[in-house]
Amino acid sequence: MSACVPTRTTDPNRTERTHPPHSPPPSGPRRFRIAGADVSASIAVFLIALPLSLGIALATGAPLQAGLVAAAVGGLVAGWLGGSPLQVSGPAAGLTVVTADLIQRYGWRTTCAITVLAGLAQLGLGCLRVARGALAVSPAIVHGMLAGIGVTIAVAQLHIVLGGTPQSSVPDNLRALPAQLAQMRPASVSVSALTLALLLLWPRLPGRAGRLLRKIPAALIAVAGATAAAALAGLRLPKVDLPSWSNHALAGLPEGPVLGLVAAVLTTTLVCSVQSLLGAVAVDKLVAGRPGLPAGVGRSDLDRELLGQGAANIVSGSLGGLPIAGVAVRTTANVNAGAVSRNSTMLHGVLVVIATLLMVPLLELIPLASLAALVMSVGIQMVSLNHIRTVTRHREVWVYAVTTLGVVSLGVLQGVALGIAMAVAVALHRLTRTRITHEEREGVHHVHVRGQLTFLAVPRLSRALHLVPHGADTVVELDGSFMDHAAYETLQDWQKTHTAQGGAVEITGRHPGTRISEPSTVSDCRCRPWTAWRNHQCEGPQSTPPPEKNEDGSDGPEPDPTGAGRGHELARGISAFQRNTAPLVRSELARLAREGQRPSQLFLTCADSRLVTSMITSSGPGDLFVVRNVGNLVPRPGEESGDDSVAAAIEYAVDVLRVRSITVCGHSGCGAMQALLNSEPGGTRTPLERWLRHGRPSVERMADGSRPWGSLAGRAPEDPVEQLCLVNVVQQLEHLRAHDSVARAIEEGTLELHGMYFHVGEAESYLLTDAEGGGAFDRVRETDLTA
Repeated sequence: MSACVPTRTTDPNRTERTHPPHSPPPSGPRRFRIAGADVSASIAVFLIALPLSLGIALATGAPLQAGLVAAAVGGLVAGWLGGSPLQVSGPAAGLTVVTADLIQRYGWRTTCAITVLAGLAQLGLGCLRVARGALAVSPAIVHGMLAGIGVTIAVAQLHIVLGGTPQSSVPDNLRALPAQLAQMRPASVSVSALTLALLLLWPRLPGRAGRLLRKIPAALIAVAGATAAAALAGLRLPKVDLPSWSNHALAGLPEGPVLGLVAAVLTTTLVCSVQSLLGAVAVDKLVAGRPGLPAGVGRSDLDRELLGQGAANIVSGSLGGLPIAGVAVRTTANVNAGAVSRNSTMLHGVLVVIATLLMVPLLELIPLASLAALVMSVGIQMVSLNHIRTVTRHREVWVYAVTTLGVVSLGVLQGVALGIAMAVAVALHRLTRTRITHEEREGVHHVHVRGQLTFLAVPRLSRALHLVPHGADTVVELDGSFMDHAAYETLQDWQKTHTAQGGAVEITGRHPGTRISEPSTVSDCRCRPWTAWRNHQCEGPQSTPPPEKNEDGSDGPEPDPTGAGRGHELARGISAFQRNTAPLVRSELARLAREGQRPSQLFLTCADSRLVTSMITSSGPGDLFVVRNVGNLVPRPGEESGDDSVAAAIEYAVDVLRVRSITVCGHSGCGAMQALLNSEPGGTRTPLERWLRHGRPSVERMADGSRPWGSLAGRAPEDPVEQLCLVNVVQQLEHLRAHDSVARAIEEGTLELHGMYFHVGEAESYLLTDAEGGGAFDRVRETDLTA
């Protein structure tokens, strides 16, 4: 976007540019500066990338230099041109099986040519702007593909760990495993076992010293420790052999059957692109959880990322390097190390180049068994139990299993094709699996539809509806998420006919475009997703009709001095839940009942009826452990006549439920804060006054002249009540830190504290960003939200 620059005219035919009147004079060329955070992050990524690149090259059967070439090109080219600034690219474990198969079939030089052609295909896809289309692949297929690749890697590297040579496929490796176990080499096994032990134990070092040592990557420690142990013990083992760069093989013209080469290019393009694009999406989620990130780091541009990956694969293949994709391990390390720009990724590539040129004697001391153990552990981690639980919960375990078995037994492209076919079959099965039942209970006919109501189910729906006698009372329950036009017309025509014949029809569930759980008594009310009572005037379009006039001329229904109306509202609300919402949440609540609660946050807020915690946090059952009291107060521990209920809830949440964060949420117009401002310091005559004494430190904090007033999105509070509401959040966070369980968890790095303020009138949430300056609150942006 160009800036508008004032001009002055000295000639009718000439316009001369000048500088804005108040701009500084033009300076010399800008200096290229690298943030310190990027330097430290690049070192951390480099220390992980070096051993992994050698290990992946070993696993594919490629020259070991090829892994270093790919790591350097991935950092420099993909880091410079890619659309995800913090994603680190290089030789990825997910490409190991594909590359190994290509090398075995076509040789190394043709594999490099295939990598170049795959890069050109990625450039074409990026120019067509179809990157988002790759995300349409079912996650179950992607996870299954990675799991199959992980199994293949682990089984193959197990032979090297035992001192042997892997076979060409998983079945062959499994058949050869008994003979390999009988002939295993103790030296290789001991070095591999030491590598795996260091990988497992290093991230679990306890204490303060452990926290400092854990900053060194476990992969580097494992390989370096195993190398040092092998050298000190004088073990004779196959080691890294880096031939002279003068003998390094570059890409050649592709040789082989045309169809086979086309399939190879498509497979490489698919795996590289999907893994990189999914990695870019994952980076956005990691970045969203990091506060204080510069504005220059925005969401990933997936089309540009595809172009960057394509350019990197062209360069890597041309220089004799492995195929390149985004690497989750290195990317996570980059984000967690505090990287703030793409400079960290590029600098890590520079460090790989320097190491390749200057550290060859050290690299050639590394035993191949240690690298094999490192890569085998990566392969095992690719079979994620969390992914298995996720696909099981979404009833896609068959898609996952078929994809995994297909990749293991047939190959990556064939396994993915089988997974796609299974996903289509599962979707069709769900679409056609609609259960329609009819029964009579106490003179009322119930027609229950479970599943998606499409034209395929219309014949069964018609048969069930025609079982209802003329003039009978009928309830049609639609327990599904979709109803197409054909089914809607059938149901509506039958309803009109049945009503005309004197029958009564009640349809509960989902009308076209609306949710089953929404009550149908009021149309188009903005508040429907969370309330069925309507104890307020809804101002949505086409909302409730104007309230009728009472006999005295006032608006609204007659007052109910007995309160019986509220009881009827409660009963109606419970009935609506049982009828509409319970069928939708029953399975989830049943799971929570079996597994117990495992919330991630303790949410401590005021008892004000206008604060609906599930609404303002978009949370559901099992997400939040909520504590509510008047004024969102946290009594300091050890005070005389303290309140143990809040302390007990805090202790239970931190020590038993192991929550990862605690949020104290205040709100505008808090009656407790108003009462605090109007109360006398010594007033403790009533239970409310005795409770509000825990808020006196907030009043004293606000009255402290040495502390500046807090702010709300850059503006000063509107009145003393709002100021006290903000200060109270900051003060209660200090009270939280005084609790032993909280202080211990913060010291261990397992707990975070957050302050929040909800403005009821604006329906706006604010997060505490500066607790020192009296409490500065900023609006919640998408990048502020954490899991």
